[in-house]
Amino acid sequence: MKVLVGLSGGVDSAATAYLLKKNGFEVIGATMSIWDKSTDFGNNKKIKGCFSPHQEQDIAEAKKVAENLDIPYYVLDCSEEYKKIVLENFKTEYLAGRTPNPCVICNSSIKFDTLPRTAAANGITFDKFATGHYARIGHDKESGRWQLFRGLEKKRDQSYFLYRLTQEQLSKAVMPLGRYTKNEVRLFAEKAGFDIYDKKDSQDFYAGEINDILHQEPIPGNFVMLDGTILGRHEGIWNYTVGQRRGMGLSAERPLYVLEIRRETNEVVVGFEEDAGCKGLTADNLCWLSVPEINEEIDLTAKVRSAQEPFKVHVTPQANNHIRVDFLVPQNAVAPGQSVVLYDGDMVLGGGFIKETFR
Repeated sequence: MKVLVGLSGGVDSAATAYLLKKNGFEVIGATMSIWDKSTDFGNNKKIKGCFSPHQEQDIAEAKKVAENLDIPYYVLDCSEEYKKIVLENFKTEYLAGRTPNPCVICNSSIKFDTLPRTAAANGITFDKFATGHYARIGHDKESGRWQLFRGLEKKRDQSYFLYRLTQEQLSKAVMPLGRYTKNEVRLFAEKAGFDIYDKKDSQDFYAGEINDILHQEPIPGNFVMLDGTILGRHEGIWNYTVGQRRGMGLSAERPLYVLEIRRETNEVVVGFEEDAGCKGLTADNLCWLSVPEINEEIDLTAKVRSAQEPFKVHVTPQANNHIRVDFLVPQNAVAPGQSVVLYDGDMVLGGGFIKETFR
């Protein structure tokens, strides 16, 4: 069986290619090039991250991995679709006062779609597509449905970022690392002779200033308390996210947190820790993954951030592809635009984009 492996230049994808070849698969390496060389980020030449001007270094490291394993290697240009889909969504959401997660959009639309599609269009033949995600794939024979599960090392679990994958994408996907710990993966990479076996984990998306991407002129507005008291001025709502505690330049007797972004009035609402708890949310643009659509109220667990442990929720289906999610315990830093992902044990049921929150 031929398996196309998305090589990022990091230890996880390198270990994935190593494990697959070791187990007898015919492995092909491919790196998606997403950096648009016409992008001008001013003097931020040292910026690193998944989206950065330093992808040449990642490509060089990925190529070295392919040479080490003696497998074919390709660099595939996905920059145009990345710009149209991921970056445009990022800009639109932030300017609307929401907080997007580009990794969710990138995985479903670019990594598991554009990359293998571009490979096929370039004459590369393969049966499966593999990545270094810490998640597991299963298949339910009774329903005929492909399913996604959390990685066994819970602190490394990346299932949150993958909930929008389609049945077709899951049917062709391979994720060997879901059954291993990060330490085990590094040992695999060291055993394979990869220089990057101890390379630090990559940064999320982009590590520079957000306005490098938005290119937005300042639109001054007010910082306000929940009761309407004005505390100061800001230069643009896109500079702040719900749950943020630093970088506001405000003076108060106790730490202040961003509670809400109000695009209509151009206000950033702040408050104290006791004001920050969110009791629930509504979500739209739902994507059901391991199960068909949920049509009745149900108790599940959920994540609103990848790094957190799933917490108990009560889910109520609503009209027009919406759900209401009530938290049994209030959660902090729940921001419209981010994703809520629903779980039944370790199985990812699906999720959607957070539309509104309530305290």
